[in-house]
Amino acid sequence: MTDSGEQRAPTREGVLRAAEKMAALLPPSPLLPVEIGGVRAWVKAECLQPVGAFKIRGAWHRLSDLSPEESARGVVAVSSGNHAQGVAWAARRLGIRADIVMPADAPRVKLERTRTLGANVVLYDRMTQDREAIGRALAKEKQATLVHAFADPWVIEGQGSAGLEIAAQLGREPSRILACCGGGGLTAGLALACPEAEIVPVEPEGWDDVARSLAAGTIQSVGSAPPPTACDALQTFATQPINFAVLKERCRFGLSATEAEVREAQRFAFSQLRLVLEPGGAAALAAALAGKAQLDEGTVIMLTGGNVDPRAFAQVVWQAA
Repeated sequence: MTDSGEQRAPTREGVLRAAEKMAALLPPSPLLPVEIGGVRAWVKAECLQPVGAFKIRGAWHRLSDLSPEESARGVVAVSSGNHAQGVAWAARRLGIRADIVMPADAPRVKLERTRTLGANVVLYDRMTQDREAIGRALAKEKQATLVHAFADPWVIEGQGSAGLEIAAQLGREPSRILACCGGGGLTAGLALACPEAEIVPVEPEGWDDVARSLAAGTIQSVGSAPPPTACDALQTFATQPINFAVLKERCRFGLSATEAEVREAQRFAFSQLRLVLEPGGAAALAAALAGKAQLDEGTVIMLTGGNVDPRAFAQVVWQAA
């Protein structure tokens, strides 16, 4: 097994290189104006990426940097669905075998799309099995490269490419970025990309391990019995040292959004922005709409994913009807 992601720290130079690779691969995702509480801010529509989420960035940067020998042995990833699709998409384009460990209760749309992209899916029980251990064992068995969903320097740098796109689209560095946060890969990448901006991670209520870690100054876990949440993409029990090393230097605090606030954000995005967001992709917008975050004309809100089950989304939309 190769796991060279543990051998170096992510850098801003790496973010710059990742951004160059993304610019050669895909057009920038839209940066759209939005008015919230009488204040004009911006949203970054990463939900419109080819895999419906920002995760394509880190996956492409990581897999496109593999050596020919590593590529021949394949990759293993662990994901609730969006990283899975990003890795599967990049692997198919690069001709690399991908085995992806996914929770059995992941949204069907994410499981089906990952398989459609050609990856082999290995299921596990989210609440009783250790996905990290399963991933490491599978990578060792196959002598493959483990592509961590957030605790990998290439992945962090790749996610940070969104920050450089934002700065180019605004014509300046943003004053603040609100980012949906699970393990902290995107948040850390944005912090490296935009060193002058305030970076604010937003997590589901009860799954706010990053916010707790920032407050305590040391990595904290959500515990053994966190509450249910629709934000499957953000169900991370604890961040990792490689992420926290960046976050503790650049993030002063974190915010959380309730389930009701997330649903309201999904409805707002659909009615006002004509965008479909999954719950985890709406957390940052939820905090903004609930008045939990300071906003100004330089604030950018990350809309990180749109891979939602159609029936579940319809039910959310119709709740307000």
